[in-house]
Amino acid sequence: MFHDDRGLLQGTLPLLILQALGRGPAHGYGIARWIEDATGDALRVEEGSLYPALHRMARKGWIESEWGVSENNRRAKFYHLSAQGHRQLDEQTRGWNRAVEIIGRAIAASPRTDPEKA
Repeated sequence: MFHDDRGLLQGTLPLLILQALGRGPAHGYGIARWIEDATGDALRVEEGSLYPALHRMARKGWIESEWGVSENNRRAKFYHLSAQGHRQLDEQTRGWNRAVEIIGRAIAASPRTDPEKA
């Protein structure tokens, strides 16, 4: 299923963005860079995925934005978590941790007998 890590990112991008913004306000490039750094460059977020996700999250009220100046003196939109976004981050983190626990149990379970060898 995960021959490369692109399949993993598809369902987790909002959680990763929330986690990045939980560390403080950031512009789009900063969010993408944090995800790459935090995953040891295993996950790369392209603009075509990042900005639509940011817009969806803003419509849901999870994040807010304002214009500012980036570290290289360029105008950039900075995103930050709203109160609802902080709650969503907590909720999604608990859900993710629970899913990892459950899937881990299933993977660790003793394998059944191979029907072809029976």
